[in-house]
Amino acid sequence: MAKILCVSNQKGGVGKTTTTNALAMGLRHLGRRVLCVDFDPQGDLSFGLRADNRVEMQNSVYHALKGELLTVQTIQHTPFCDVIPANMLLSGIELEFTGKGREYLLRSCLKPVLGQYDNILIDSPPALGILTVNAFTAADAVLMPVQPDIFSLQGLVQLSGTLEEVRRKSNPRLAPAGVLLTRFVARERASRVIQEAAADITRQLKLPLLNTTIRNSSILTTAQINREDVLGYKRNKAVEDYRRLLDELIAREVL
Repeated sequence: MAKILCVSNQKGGVGKTTTTNALAMGLRHLGRRVLCVDFDPQGDLSFGLRADNRVEMQNSVYHALKGELLTVQTIQHTPFCDVIPANMLLSGIELEFTGKGREYLLRSCLKPVLGQYDNILIDSPPALGILTVNAFTAADAVLMPVQPDIFSLQGLVQLSGTLEEVRRKSNPRLAPAGVLLTRFVARERASRVIQEAAADITRQLKLPLLNTTIRNSSILTTAQINREDVLGYKRNKAVEDYRRLLDELIAREVL
């Protein structure tokens, strides 16, 4: 049965999609059966993993949620891993589904394919609406990437509140996988100060702060733009960090 990890933050630009991509690549290198679910209408994860997420394809996660296609019919087999793609149609879910039980849409979609994979990774949108609630309801754990700035840390309070609400109402098994500092520059005093502040805030919120930090690197962006394996670059510090992150999450039994 697949372990389901959601990567989430309501703030954009924190490395959420990059982290999902890198973890998927790392798990594939370990021989795991991996399914990525792009749950962000921007579709950046779909693009980076070479999935076809054009609106006219009519086989995205949106169509599975609406029951127009079986989940297995929306899965694309890319050179990297299996992907359920997303595009801008997904943004309509907020308005189209307003009735009782709408937070269980994604969980219901994934249930038929859980036995086919070792790990399912969900890239959630940069917002705390019904899409993120769906992702949390379907997941076993939530990984929270944050940049080393005070605004990102303040956002953790709201994110933690959403996590607790979902645990009370729709998914009592949901666990925090940890807070991950991204775009970290160890030699900068500001980053070190934020790291100390992050330790205080996560302790107050009862969230684990991961030992791994991800250093800033343009290579990560380049790999996604070129639709390449993010972990395929050798002797890159950020790539090494993501390998350490994979090891830490496996040791914590998140993956």
